[in-house]
Amino acid sequence: MRLLIVGSLEGHIATAGQIALDKGAKVAHVDDVPAALDALRKGQGADLVMADAALDISELTEALKSERISVQVVACGIGNDSQRAVQAIKAGAKEYVPLPPDPEMIGAVLAAVAEETTSFLTHDPNMVKVLRLGERVAPADASILITGESGTGKEVMARHVHAKSKRADKPFISINCAAIPENLLESELFGHEKGAFTGAVSRRIGKFEEAHGGTLLLDEVSEMDPRLQAKLLRAIQEGEIDRVGGNKPVKVNIRLIATTNRDLEEAVRQGEFREDLYFRLNVVTLDLPPLRERPQDIELLARHFIEKYAAANDLPEPELAESAREAMREHDWPGNVRELENAMHRAVLLAQDDQITEDCVMLKPRRERESTDTASAAAEQPASQQGDDDAGANAVAAAGGGAAANADDGEDGDVRGLVGRTVADVERDLILNTLEHCLGNRTHAANILGISIRTLRNKLKAYSEEGVKVPSPNEADRASA
Repeated sequence: MRLLIVGSLEGHIATAGQIALDKGAKVAHVDDVPAALDALRKGQGADLVMADAALDISELTEALKSERISVQVVACGIGNDSQRAVQAIKAGAKEYVPLPPDPEMIGAVLAAVAEETTSFLTHDPNMVKVLRLGERVAPADASILITGESGTGKEVMARHVHAKSKRADKPFISINCAAIPENLLESELFGHEKGAFTGAVSRRIGKFEEAHGGTLLLDEVSEMDPRLQAKLLRAIQEGEIDRVGGNKPVKVNIRLIATTNRDLEEAVRQGEFREDLYFRLNVVTLDLPPLRERPQDIELLARHFIEKYAAANDLPEPELAESAREAMREHDWPGNVRELENAMHRAVLLAQDDQITEDCVMLKPRRERESTDTASAAAEQPASQQGDDDAGANAVAAAGGGAAANADDGEDGDVRGLVGRTVADVERDLILNTLEHCLGNRTHAANILGISIRTLRNKLKAYSEEGVKVPSPNEADRASA
């Protein structure tokens, strides 16, 4: 665990630092927000930032977000100042810790960060088998390819492998290849020198250098541009990278893990992914089964998330009624563990009399989903070769028809409900409604809509430019905070 303390913590920095050291953390200290950002840009790295609440927390969190530096921020201030605590949380801090620091509180925060990033809950034989394989290969330095549907826990598995490896005390660095525009991804991976391009006001250490000695996770590697695939292959083969604008190679020592929810062998056949890179990444494959194929984990995970969100919302922990358990067994979980987590968060908020009932989980039974999927497939069949955008339009038509068919207008209700509206209007409503249902999670929404995440992002950008309110990508993160 790497802890970066920012500011004086109102005179308690030495105490807080010593407590963290006693708990096994590696502690660094800087005086202010600019110094913290400079340290992180230079690759110092941190799993947790503990910042003085007297500093500008929003400046820190917004800079971390804009520069895609993934690290949790905890604010610290004197006493239980509720107003300052609320301000810090609104500014983007994950927690507020009162000062002077309490050893148990500091220990709990460090443990929570460690558990959130490395724990893997399962007792279903289908998943236990994959988990055991991951633990067997963890001590080696071989590259690992983790496959599975969106929401199955690929990043959690990657962190678990890192925690079981001989590099566990070194950095674990993750980068989502699909979430970063192509023109910025090279700089994010390999870093850049000052003046390398417009806006490069200082040297920036890339993810490869930041992960030196540890593990680098390339999330959704299948979305990487072919030009960058060639540079990635060289970095793996030679153990060195070139910063953008640099004039000499930089040696790196990393263990590489990649994830994808696509069939990479098919992508290779289609010429969309380099075959030589595929073989470099695919030394060991961990194929995570979808939640519907690991039924013994559903209630185990549900109870874990119930406990988590009851505590986060300062609510009593409700019981799962039999009707809720039955609804979960009947649901096929297209969004997998991520969908289950969102459902339990919602259920905790809706629970009454300390009970989570079927009405609280709000899930559609499998038989209803199968009926809807059959209707959608029939609607999509004539245009099956038209690509992501047309598939999205077909899904819109199917969904619109299905919803209207339940109205009191009779057989023609679905037609009348769409007459006078353009396909683009109906498509926009479906995309935004799906995104809202997914609490802003782009990957989950794209999976449900049957389009690529890149297509979804392009459409959302167009909607925003038209003045349409688009759910923030951080709503899911805030919901789980």
